Formats: sequence, C-alpha cells, structure tokens
Amino acid sequence: MNRTQALVLGFLGFAWIGLVSILLIAPEIYDASLNLDSANRRLGEISFLAALSVFITCLAFGVVRRWRWTFWVMLVASLAGVLRTLASILQLTGVLPQTEPTWYTLTQGAIGLVQLGLGLVMLAGYRRSGVWGA
Repeated sequence: MNRTQALVLGFLGFAWIGLVSILLIAPEIYDASLNLDSANRRLGEISFLAALSVFITCLAFGVVRRWRWTFWVMLVASLAGVLRTLASILQLTGVLPQTEPTWYTLTQGAIGLVQLGLGLVMLAGYRRSGVWGA
C-alpha cells in the first residue's frame, strides 16, 4: 500500500466516522434532508447508514485492490470538494439559503478543503507514477 492509498483509506474512514457521529449527535440534520417522518425515522437512519457503509466499503476495497475506476471516482469526487467549500462560503455569507446549523456548514466547508487537498495529492501522484502510483 502506498501513500495515496493510505490517504484515501484514511479519508474514507474519517468520512464514515463523521457520518456515524452526526447521526448520533444531530440526527435531525439527516432527517430533514431525507424527509423522514417520526414513525419511520429510525428505520430510515439505519437504512441510510447501511447504504453508505456498503458504498464506502466498496470504495475501500477498490482502493486496496487498486481498481482503476475507483481511483478516477475518488479523484473526481475529491477535486469536486472545491464546490462544497464554495457552497459553504455562499451559505455563510447569505448568498445561498442556509438550512443547516452554522457548525454543520463550517464542517462541510472544511471537509471540502480536505477533499480538494486529497484530490491534488492524487493528481500529483498520477502525474508522477500513474494510477495509484508505484
């Protein structure tokens, strides 16, 4: 396993931990986004967590196996982190409506910056050594 793979796996791990943390601390954020009513809230949250856990696990498996498509998916998604950061800035300045708490918007902006950094590292590694590097 090389540095790029370790960084991507670390990011996926932190993303999953963040997802679980928000579901435990402030589930109303996802409840509002998923339009869950009070009767189906728990089932919806568990289904959402299970679906994202499967997706993250598939991506992690692809990283370990050095699948090319996984590299490109992660590269594009990481570089798109700049959009997350810009959206957070626009929400905080009032240009876009802010529907989540301020701490969540700030967190999303910070995650976007981390994503962008990861994407730039992946791009540099690709230019130096190809997909997933040496």
